[in-house]
Amino acid sequence: MSDRIQLNPRKFVAPEYIFGVDSRLMAAAYCQKLGGRNIFIVVDEFIKKSIWFKEVENGLQKTGLEYHVFSSVSPNPRDFEVMEGVNACKENKCNLILALGGGSVMDCAKGIGIVSTNHGHIHSYEGVDVIRRPMPPLICIPTTGGTSADVSQFAIINNTTEKYKFAIISKAVVPDVALIDPVVLTSMDGFLTACTGLDALSHAFEAFVSNANSAFTDLYSLEAIKLIFSNLPDCINNPGDLQARGKIMLASLYAGLAFSNASLGCVHSLAHSLGGYLDLPHGECNAILLPHVVDYNFNSAPDRYVKIMQTVNLPVNSNTTELKKTLTGYLIGFKNSVGINTTLKDKGVTTDITTILAKRAIKDPCNATNPRIPVMEDLRAITNEAL
Repeated sequence: MSDRIQLNPRKFVAPEYIFGVDSRLMAAAYCQKLGGRNIFIVVDEFIKKSIWFKEVENGLQKTGLEYHVFSSVSPNPRDFEVMEGVNACKENKCNLILALGGGSVMDCAKGIGIVSTNHGHIHSYEGVDVIRRPMPPLICIPTTGGTSADVSQFAIINNTTEKYKFAIISKAVVPDVALIDPVVLTSMDGFLTACTGLDALSHAFEAFVSNANSAFTDLYSLEAIKLIFSNLPDCINNPGDLQARGKIMLASLYAGLAFSNASLGCVHSLAHSLGGYLDLPHGECNAILLPHVVDYNFNSAPDRYVKIMQTVNLPVNSNTTELKKTLTGYLIGFKNSVGINTTLKDKGVTTDITTILAKRAIKDPCNATNPRIPVMEDLRAITNEAL
C-alpha cells in the first residue's frame, strides 16, 4: 500500500464523548447541562435489573430530575417497540432521552427520538438523510464493547411486517453525549463479549476497505483492529481485567468513529438481512460472514487488506491467492478461538431461503460503500458459502 492519502473532500462527524472509568456516573450532570427536566430512560429488562441502572437512577434522584423508564426493548429492536416508546415519551412529557444498554437499546432510543419530533412512523425514516427535525437531546451509555451506536450516525430497526432490518443514516441520530465506561463491560459473559468484539472488528475491517475511507477513518480502523486482536481473548479469559476491557471499549469507540463516517459493506448488509428475517444475533452473524466477505472483496482492495495484514504482523508476499488465504484463515481461527465456531447452517439458515435473504440484503445502503459492488447473486453465493 502506497503512502498516498485520500485528498478528496471528506467529512467527519462525532459526538462529544467521555471515555474512562466512572464516566457513566456523569449521566445526571449531563442531563442537567443539556436542559433535561423529565428524562426518558431507555433500557432492556436485563440492564434494568443491573447495578448500572441503579447508579443512573440514584444520580437522577439526587439531582431532583424527574424520569420515566422504558424497558420494552428486544435484541434487534422492533418497529412497534419504537412506536410504543414514542407514545410513552410523549405521555410523560419527557424532553431528554438517556439510553443505557447495548446497540439494540441505543438504536431503539434513537428511533424514539426521531419520531417524537418528526412524527409519523419509524418506517418513514429509512434511508440516508431523511430526518428533517432534530431529536431531543440524547445521552448514550454503552454497556457492550462493539456496537458503537453511542457514537455513530446509524440506527438499525427491525421491520417486523416485512421481516428485514432497515438502516436510518443521518447526522441527526448522532448522540449529543456518549459516556463510555469500560467498567460496565465486566458484567458481560464470554459469548456476548465475543459477539460484540467481533462486531467491532467487522466495523473496523469494513470501514478500512470502504470506498468512502479517509485519512481520519483509516487511523481509527487500524488501531481498532490491533486492539481487538490483541485484547479480546483476555477479556473472555479474564473478564475482570479492566485494562483489557478498556482496550476493547476503546476499540469499539475507534471502530464506531470509523464506520460512522466511512460506512460499511456486505458483511453488514447480509447481517441486517439475517437479523431481520431470522432474528439472529447481529455480532455473531458478522463474525460468521466476515471471512467470506473478505474472500469475496480481496481482489478489489488488495492493498487495503495487505495493510491490515501488516498491522497485525501477518506474513505478506506478492501472491494474491496466498494472501487472501492467509487473512481469511486467520479470521476464522480468531473467531473460533473466542468461541464463535458456528456457521449460518447452525443458526437455522438453509439453502431454500438464501435467495430471500439476498433479495433483502441487496437493498441495504451498506452495499454502496463495499469495495466490490455486489449484485444479488453475489450475496446469495456468500450466504451459501457461510452455511
